[in-house]
Amino acid sequence: MPSAPSKSRYLVEEKLDFPYAAQVFTLRREVTQMASQKSRTEIVQGLSSLPVERATPAYLFALSRGQWTIENRLHWVRDVTFDEDRSRVRTGAGGQVMASLRNLAISLLLAGARYIAPALRHCARSDFQTLRLIGLRF
Repeated sequence: MPSAPSKSRYLVEEKLDFPYAAQVFTLRREVTQMASQKSRTEIVQGLSSLPVERATPAYLFALSRGQWTIENRLHWVRDVTFDEDRSRVRTGAGGQVMASLRNLAISLLLAGARYIAPALRHCARSDFQTLRLIGLRF
């Protein structure tokens, strides 16, 4: 059974005026730069719609770690495999459209492939296989 929330948590909840928000939490991270081995402390705030009874500190921490795993994997694919940082599409809605198309490609490929890069190479060699990914049968 979770321990009773601290008095300060109730004070925060009473003053919290945000739709569907049940609690605010703080995460303290120790971050070490791999190249320089310099460390720094980051303190970030979080907001959850889960009540205190359902979202223990350990559960909120696990959710936060899981989010970073997703972020790191997605950004790696976008930065390395799609080389998005060097994209020269900058006018109008072009950048947003290309980012949406990349997201669509990633989603389609992840539905049936473990690794994005080999799946992209396979699709580049097989027009019909690529069309099957979006539901077209030939």
